[in-house]
Amino acid sequence: MRGILATGTVVLVILGTGNHLWWLAAVALLYLYATHGRGSPGTTPPAGTGTPPDSYRAYRDRRDRQAEWERRYRRERPFEARRQGREKSGK
Repeated sequence: MRGILATGTVVLVILGTGNHLWWLAAVALLYLYATHGRGSPGTTPPAGTGTPPDSYRAYRDRRDRQAEWERRYRRERPFEARRQGREKSGK
C-alpha cells in the first residue's frame, strides 16, 4: 500500500509541473492516507491477531516444548550433548 501511495504521489507531483491541480490531488491523497489509511489511530486491529496474553502463552508453550526436546536429546544422546557443550565453550 505504501509503495502504491508513494508512486501515485510522485506521478501527481510530476504532472503538477504543468497544472497545479495535480499538486492539490497529491496533497489530498496524502491527507486521506494519513487520516483513514493503515495504522491511523481510529482504525481497529485486523481480526485474528492475538492479544498479548495469548501470544505470551504461545511463546511459553514453544519455549517449554523446546526445553523438553533439549532435555530428551541430552538424556538419549549423552556423548553428543557433551561434545556440543565443549564446542560452544571453545575447549
